[in-house]
Amino acid sequence: MPVLTRLIPSPVSVDIAAGALDNLAGLLADQRISSSGRLAVAISNGSGAALRERLAPALPGADWYEVCDGTIDDAVQLADRMRSEHYDALVGLGGGKIIDVAKYASARVGLPMVAVATNLAHDGICSPVSTLDNDAGRGSYGVPAPIALVVDLDVIRKAPVRYVRSGIGDAVSNISAIADWELSHRETGEQIDGLAAALARQAGEAVLRHPGDCADDSFLTVLADALVLTGIAMSIAGNSLPSSGACHEISHALDILYPRRSAPHGEQVGLGAAFAMHLRGARDQCLLISETLRRHGLPVRPDDIGFTLDEFVTAVAFAPQTRPGRYTILEHLDLTNDEIRDAYADYVKTIGS
Repeated sequence: MPVLTRLIPSPVSVDIAAGALDNLAGLLADQRISSSGRLAVAISNGSGAALRERLAPALPGADWYEVCDGTIDDAVQLADRMRSEHYDALVGLGGGKIIDVAKYASARVGLPMVAVATNLAHDGICSPVSTLDNDAGRGSYGVPAPIALVVDLDVIRKAPVRYVRSGIGDAVSNISAIADWELSHRETGEQIDGLAAALARQAGEAVLRHPGDCADDSFLTVLADALVLTGIAMSIAGNSLPSSGACHEISHALDILYPRRSAPHGEQVGLGAAFAMHLRGARDQCLLISETLRRHGLPVRPDDIGFTLDEFVTAVAFAPQTRPGRYTILEHLDLTNDEIRDAYADYVKTIGS
């Protein structure tokens, strides 16, 4: 008998609204995530710590754990510190680093994890992946996606705008990633999950074509929705292909080659997406992506984020080594350094100064 339906992995609750944080305790109880109130809450010493005073009265049974940084060691240490207690769930309260640490730690101890995002820097807020620094640089680790997600727009508006804009670049890069997935399907026979591709593509298109900006609640809602849908797309696909192609390979290369100078993830993948669309000859999409990035104050050239042309060429040439086995426009073209340099010159002419 044919399979006529399938279960789609997704959070049991997604609350994106102004003031959403005030309903956190109610959400945990109503969704039976924590009826006892025994919670572990992971926070940073920045945005998370600032919200602890506000939330502590509503979460009297919670233990608060401060996390220093976004490393694999931090995640393991958090898990070890929680082992002797009996919690219903772990709440990750903060930016991308804290949420990634919390996702990994919760998986290690077998707890459901609730993501409370204080910025919209990237799609990790709802993805089945933790990106953590390690001794070799930075690694991506498969983990269960959050069981619930809270995004309070009042909190998001107070975040540094650069880190909210970063989420725009991450969402828009879906367009390039899906094009790479389709290329791999044509050239290598790699299977495409049509539902995952559709969700990721529409998430990117919604941000790409919305006329608002980071001061506009309707735009922030669309951006948050897009990051959530992208995370769900990755859960459906069982990998990061819906959101990660040549755009992310270029970003990973910048992180590896120039670790102390890398820009926010979304800025790098947005630039990578615009350049990758140019490489595949998709002039109109390249222009649309670059114009959208510029409108939101995001970089479209490597010198916008402090990299020289030579450094960018080196990163693009190195990029395929960051994801062995993945097939993108970079693997397809297999460009030499001189060819990358020539392609970049053409890219600059296309997007204008």
